[in-house]
Amino acid sequence: MAHKARSIECRRSIKMTAAVKIIEHEKNKDSLTENFLKYFSVELATTPALKESVFNIRYRVYCEEFGYEPADRFPDKCENDAYDDHALHCLITHISSGIPAGCVRLIPTVNNGICDTLPFERDCSDSLDKEFIQGLNLDRKKVCEISRLAVDGAFRRRACETQSRFGCLNAMDYSILEQRTFGLIAVAGFLSATALTELAGRTSVFAMMEAFLPRLLKRSGIVFQKAGVDIDYHGVRAPYFIRTQSALDNMRPDLKELYEAIYQQINLTYARQAKPTN
Repeated sequence: MAHKARSIECRRSIKMTAAVKIIEHEKNKDSLTENFLKYFSVELATTPALKESVFNIRYRVYCEEFGYEPADRFPDKCENDAYDDHALHCLITHISSGIPAGCVRLIPTVNNGICDTLPFERDCSDSLDKEFIQGLNLDRKKVCEISRLAVDGAFRRRACETQSRFGCLNAMDYSILEQRTFGLIAVAGFLSATALTELAGRTSVFAMMEAFLPRLLKRSGIVFQKAGVDIDYHGVRAPYFIRTQSALDNMRPDLKELYEAIYQQINLTYARQAKPTN
């Protein structure tokens, strides 16, 4: 199990390193934001159909591909849990094909005035640095957990790995520039989650992450603090913490531009959802 987890982490590290290289490559060319949003849309998943697309991606990634959750628990091919009912979900969709490409969720600690235990607190309590967390003096009403960041395998395969559940990717006639943006889907997922924390006012953020991800995010100016030790939880992960303002203040300018565009896309739906009805 540990060997498999290390192998998965290695593959993901290679793919995320490629995403960082894409960002660096595009800095002196067309806008990173223009290139990404030419091919992908980002939205708050509020309807049953959009949430089903989110859960479908999670099923394919967490159950079928990596085996983190038993597939037989979800005969409808929608991976979900008890936290999803009051979580906020973002969906990234490939525009020309309409294929759901990635997702992420935000779980708040407070739901209708009731303090909930977050997944990392429930499932990974032995790994937490409780002294560090207590020293943060957090307002529980502003705490959240970001989780279930997933990119469909069809958009993580390299050009030579042409077969996917959608058939041959090359047969879809994606341009080289378009395929280059595929590596940014995970980055856009993280930026979407950041936008959710700002919009929802849940600005004290925890996430269970594999070690390579905080290292790579640091190269983009986004520095997480480790809040515990490694544990085997959907692969070898550890708890990390960041405040939203810290991420925004230190984010690289090219990513900040993409963040602001994603924020505007998500806010279109979030504002409508938050508006009281008569």
